Amino acid sequence: MSPADLADAIVAAVGRAVADGDLDVPVPTTVTVERPKNPEHGDYASPVALQLAKAARRPPRAVAELLAARLTAAEGIARVDIAGPGFLNITLVGAALGEVARRVVRAGASYGHAEKPRDVRINLEFVSANPTGPVTLASARWAAVGDALVRILTAAGYSVGGEYYVNDAGVQISRFGASVLAAAAGREIPAEGYHGAYVAEIATTVLAERPDLLELPGDEALAVAAQRGLTLMLGEIRSTLESFGVHFDTWASEKALHDAGGLERAVEDLRAQGHVFDADGAVWLRTTDFGDDKDRVLIKSDGQGTYFCADAAYYRDKRGRGFDRVIYLLGADHHGYIGRLRAISACFGDDPDVNLEVIIGQMVTLTRGGEPVKMSKRAGTFLTLHDLVDAVGVDAARYSLVRQSHDSSLELNLDLIARQTSENPVFYVQYAHARISSLLRGAEALGLTLSPEGADVALLTHPREGDLLRALGEFPRVIESAASLRGPHRVARYLEELAGVYHRFYDVCRVLPQGDEPAGPLTDARLLLAAATQLVLSNGLALLGVSAPDRM
Repeated sequence: MSPADLADAIVAAVGRAVADGDLDVPVPTTVTVERPKNPEHGDYASPVALQLAKAARRPPRAVAELLAARLTAAEGIARVDIAGPGFLNITLVGAALGEVARRVVRAGASYGHAEKPRDVRINLEFVSANPTGPVTLASARWAAVGDALVRILTAAGYSVGGEYYVNDAGVQISRFGASVLAAAAGREIPAEGYHGAYVAEIATTVLAERPDLLELPGDEALAVAAQRGLTLMLGEIRSTLESFGVHFDTWASEKALHDAGGLERAVEDLRAQGHVFDADGAVWLRTTDFGDDKDRVLIKSDGQGTYFCADAAYYRDKRGRGFDRVIYLLGADHHGYIGRLRAISACFGDDPDVNLEVIIGQMVTLTRGGEPVKMSKRAGTFLTLHDLVDAVGVDAARYSLVRQSHDSSLELNLDLIARQTSENPVFYVQYAHARISSLLRGAEALGLTLSPEGADVALLTHPREGDLLRALGEFPRVIESAASLRGPHRVARYLEELAGVYHRFYDVCRVLPQGDEPAGPLTDARLLLAAATQLVLSNGLALLGVSAPDRM
């Protein structure tokens, strides 16, 4: 019996009490079930009686007594005690708790995932860095967090499209082209241009492709340098992210949006909604009606669309593609975007609380030997994703970038996360998986076969076995929590807890027979428990885009 099963049993008990006329309350759709801090208080606890007491117009303990009587008769529940003001402390029969291990192994890679799809389509845009330089360390964090969120939301039953918005229109592209052209000609790069060894590398490639580049007329040379440089830089960004395990369903082009008339159609729709006005030769959107700090210009007096107009058109485009909820994962310097994006959503007639979400992430810094790592050899002025991966590898980088909540700044100690010891969280979790793999190989060498259906899970009565079973039972709720709170770090912290619970189990509960000792039913049950733990560790690491090695 999992926590979700127990929650269903409690809801059913409330429903029976209402049907019998003993309680006059709305029957909840779900209730809180948690593991008590003291295992002597039972396997699980619920404050449902305290939550229903006011509506029932009864003391919480009286409500608890009504529910306890009905729960005790439910299958799989051995005892229900009432504690304090009315908490229900619930102890399961051994077989009911042990069934968690069997359920995990039966479900395999799908364990923890939502059983039914949700009728909600989510567009999650992340990274979306300007295609004028390598993927920075800050963008690396959004890459890891965003990709993990796509995986977690998908596991929670949502239909999710991960998206990268390519800012390939605007003045930054001209400046990038000018930088590439200057490097190709051996001239000093303009002060407002882009610097670093990568610009010279791109210039060399462009010049090899177009030996006539420097002989072209100025505007044509600039256009060639900008377009080829953009293509090469974007190709490198895509390759870098793919090698980091980050995949996007859509690479959306700002230039394509412009060329297709998306900005004009957005203005037409907004005008039809009654929120557009003309002043000082420009076209404005009255966003102050929806909480923005000032009205925004859509079309400047010279007839050119603004960045804000492109933002509005892009939001309209996403919604037009059938996404119910549009999520933006933005950097720490984008707090000002929250109000204006919410205003855009409202001006299009949407409900920003339903159709829009803006997640702001904080910065990340690297240290080595107690000192900050300040500069990339290739980028010149900023650290890149390549720098991090070269230092610690993809797994350690991804895990470390998602392990802490994205709304707090992150300092990564390169010495620690490269270390192959239990002090390194990703090693600690991966080692638990590898340790179980070794155990299962040992069982196979002894001629023992994992038997999910034949194992007697009622034999799993040791306190450390109970701890491990309860931890495994929490995994579906961890996924649901990580999805609803947009917190991949919750999966990482759960995996670390699970690894610790497994190590403590293994230290005191011998799984394989030694010497001439024959294997028995308890061996089969413990093998099943170990295999279930391995599956959950693997499933959880997959949600973070981290490998689950069989050997370390």
